[in-house]
Amino acid sequence: MLILLYNHVFRSYNLWVLLQAMISIEPHELSTGKLHGYLLGAVSPRPICFASTMDSEGNVNLSPFSFFNVFSAKPPILVFSPARRGRDNTTKHTYENVLEVPEVVINIVSFEMVQQVSLSSTEYAKGVNEFTKAGFTELPSEMVKPPRVAEAPVQLECKVNDVIKLGTEGGAGNLVICEVVKLHIKEEILGEDGNIDPFKIDTVSRLGGNWYSRAKEGLFEVPKPLTTLGVGVDSLPEEIRLSKVLTGNDLGMLGNVENFPNSEEINTFINASEELKWLRDEGNSLEIHKKAQDLLCEGKIDDAWKVLLSKK
Repeated sequence: MLILLYNHVFRSYNLWVLLQAMISIEPHELSTGKLHGYLLGAVSPRPICFASTMDSEGNVNLSPFSFFNVFSAKPPILVFSPARRGRDNTTKHTYENVLEVPEVVINIVSFEMVQQVSLSSTEYAKGVNEFTKAGFTELPSEMVKPPRVAEAPVQLECKVNDVIKLGTEGGAGNLVICEVVKLHIKEEILGEDGNIDPFKIDTVSRLGGNWYSRAKEGLFEVPKPLTTLGVGVDSLPEEIRLSKVLTGNDLGMLGNVENFPNSEEINTFINASEELKWLRDEGNSLEIHKKAQDLLCEGKIDDAWKVLLSKK
């Protein structure tokens, strides 16, 4: 009897301790932004839908969404949600486009393109082509109007079966229910068994805040695009844009700046280092680009720009 009583008291105490460590909140008690942050932080990691769409005038839009998953194999159904903006209750171009032209290409995001994908989420004005801004290549689709992202390891051409509005307030989702009508898969991501190899496709997923997860490695961070407009990959000097050293991710980071450093900032930074002065004076583009890439790997985007622009 004493043992049973002890066990009951012990379990009750443990339950009390667990409850003391919890906060309990009803959704209506939170701001939309706070609730959004809790949901995205908790329901993670989430796959990324990189959606290319087109409006009735032929303007192309490209944007990522992490409210996304596959829900059926026969028929093959994918669902993603371009939610209403929480700050001003406006709708996104992707949502407006699928109402005008009910077709979409869902491109799967790999690690080697994630920086460019992040840049494409910048809210450029309607009519601005994010393929161009983020430095992606348009590839004609075969059964739908919107183009595919050539760099994506998998591209899924889809017809939009339905769009379900979940609400009218900021933060409300809009479920875009898509049926896959054609798949395009790069052979290089297939294993010996003919299936997609998770290490070769190297997908990424979203968590809360700036956090992402890499399927084959784990967590890493990608700073959100500027609230102001980044210059875009298309605005980079040709020598940088066509660099044999800098990757798509590197260009995505470089394109996510609003302004380039001025000559005074560049000279001050370069003259503080013998190595950088030597690189500038030698004028070797390959070595300069390698040094800039090292700085980008450290997250020092402004410094990378100063090195790239220091060449005489």
